[in-house]
Amino acid sequence: MKLSTDKIIAERDGAIGWLTFNQPEKRNAMSHEMWVATGEALAAFAADDAVRVVVMKGAGDKAFVSGADISQFDKVRANAEVAARHAGAADEARRQMASLEKPLIAMIRGFCMGGGLGVALKADLRIASSDSQFGIPAGRLGIAYGYENVKALVSLVGPGVAKQILFTARRFPAETALRMGLIEDVVAPEDLEETVRGYAETIAENAPLSVRATKLTVRQVLSDPDERDLKMLAEIGRQALDSQDYKEGRTAFMEKRKPVFVGR
Repeated sequence: MKLSTDKIIAERDGAIGWLTFNQPEKRNAMSHEMWVATGEALAAFAADDAVRVVVMKGAGDKAFVSGADISQFDKVRANAEVAARHAGAADEARRQMASLEKPLIAMIRGFCMGGGLGVALKADLRIASSDSQFGIPAGRLGIAYGYENVKALVSLVGPGVAKQILFTARRFPAETALRMGLIEDVVAPEDLEETVRGYAETIAENAPLSVRATKLTVRQVLSDPDERDLKMLAEIGRQALDSQDYKEGRTAFMEKRKPVFVGR
């Protein structure tokens, strides 16, 4: 499978879907066309049963995503109608990230600032190189950071650290981001891709129904209590117990061999 444009490269390698933000000359700033292609690629990965994990990364070694492509502002924000269309494309891509039922990993090298950090917050895991930097400069720009991004930040690092990041608008090195809980792992730059691939392959080898159940359950835990769908979680649990994969997992354990899961 290969679903690519000049600025978004989307391809499947085994059970891993790789999505690359490919505008390194602008530190992978997101253009309107990139948002559209990102949404389409994620929808395709979601629909492809062969894809069990999706990895997002930035091209080059300078940035994951640096935010919006400001060179397009005259075009995509020329008037209210045009701006609404642009916002719709970005919102759809973010919705695809947030609603993806497969694990989503952000592989971060270099700058992960502002809107780029907002993209990384949509991932389930964030694995970064030791030369990465993180921050949200809204406080230096007179910008009110949006509710959904603040909610995601608070859910990840807690209210105190979220305020530290937003109040100071500082850049934080990768080791500090790790201590904050903003990312899950830090490795040497030369080990980043191998490490991320190892995470993805390990997850992909596990039972897809179990992995999906974990992701959906955590999502419900983090949602407002009045909006939690416990009946849906109970049904997912029943489906897992009735699945071919559950039988395979038990059999493989008793036979002392590696299980082969099919997602059914």
